[in-house]
Amino acid sequence: MLGSEFVEERIARVVELSNADEVQTVLVAQDYALTRFANNIIHQNVSEKNGTMTISAIVGRRTGKAATNDLSDAGLAKAAERALSHAKSSQADPNYPGLPARQSFEAVDAFDSAVESCDPDLRADAVGTVCARAKEQGLKAYGAYSTITTETAVGNSKGVSAYHSGTRAILHVTVAGDNGSSMSESASWRLADIDAESVGRAAIERALRAQDPKLIEPGKYDVVLGPYAVMDIVNNLNFTGVSAKHVQEGSSWMVGRMGKQVMSPLITIWDDGCDLGGSPLPFDFEGTPRRQVSIVHEGRVIGPVYDRQTALLSGTESTGHAPPPDFFWFIGPIALHLFMAPGSSSLEELIRSTNSGLYINSFHYTRTVHPRDCIITGMTRNGVWKIEDGQLTHPVKDLRFTQSYIEALANVTHVGSEKKLGISETGSSLSVPALKITGFNFTGVTV
Repeated sequence: MLGSEFVEERIARVVELSNADEVQTVLVAQDYALTRFANNIIHQNVSEKNGTMTISAIVGRRTGKAATNDLSDAGLAKAAERALSHAKSSQADPNYPGLPARQSFEAVDAFDSAVESCDPDLRADAVGTVCARAKEQGLKAYGAYSTITTETAVGNSKGVSAYHSGTRAILHVTVAGDNGSSMSESASWRLADIDAESVGRAAIERALRAQDPKLIEPGKYDVVLGPYAVMDIVNNLNFTGVSAKHVQEGSSWMVGRMGKQVMSPLITIWDDGCDLGGSPLPFDFEGTPRRQVSIVHEGRVIGPVYDRQTALLSGTESTGHAPPPDFFWFIGPIALHLFMAPGSSSLEELIRSTNSGLYINSFHYTRTVHPRDCIITGMTRNGVWKIEDGQLTHPVKDLRFTQSYIEALANVTHVGSEKKLGISETGSSLSVPALKITGFNFTGVTV
């Protein structure tokens, strides 16, 4: 790790070196280690340490950016000069909100020294347990186990100085047989939360039950969606409309639905960058403290998340959701710490309550058809089973679907009581339960 003192000193140095009217710096550093396996054998172990400083130079209402991982005085001076040059040659933004002044934020302790000290032998032992169990059952295990230590800091010429260190551990396991596969995953900022034996056992048991799937006709089915499939729903809601930028442009699914009951009253979704049940980061990439934001409450659409520019255009305040500087593919604020409220039904109860339907482990290759209604097309993956008379019966071949996720969430009848946490390697997190949904629309089958 670089350490808070070094990071803060380097940020202050950029402010000294820059000749811009205003300057903002964002530093993201990480120690990243990965053990990857396939065919029940570890085939890759890698590690990387890197820190990147992104400098934003502001001249009037013009902004230019440059990034470097050379944190020496010379490296920072070159990057600051490039950022200034880019600013001078860019067009003025009439909606530029200016840099924020220093604000206080509540520090969140989401750093686990066990993740920081985790060595390849420990990851190999965990992976070895999974591979050995899969081999005993005549199956093959694939996946990766990563441990990541991160440092994030934001500073500017108006006195903003924010620093956070955190950790992440992510174990992903896919187990495959001759004619079927399944997956399981565990993620946390605490290493002790990663139970490799449990993750492997879940993937192996489902993979054994997924062999020799049968073909069924497409159509509308009642479905029980496992948490991995629900994560896809929440992710697509996020990317198609939780940003205030999308609302202001008129492309969000929230447009025309704000304040209205459009989902089941069982559905509540919010974003909270300070909740230790996720992967916390208590400030955004403008240095604004993150607020808990209610997105959907008991089925009623509440509103989007804001950064400084979208807040200015809407006459409100930033909620602390400015995106990371490397999110070039996403313009505007973004929710990175999403939660869906659990219900009162166990997964077994969701299945028992279904007379005829499907249990789906996860979705794959989902893409947006129409963002205003969050209509998504994609396919099932890693396990689909027919439910008959409240019991899982035979596995089913993967199905393709085209479905409005707004409509799907309106048709939720039961919500699982157990939450599952997913964390991406970039640090965004989702905590969601299983769902039971009526009338989910499947348009085709895969063969």
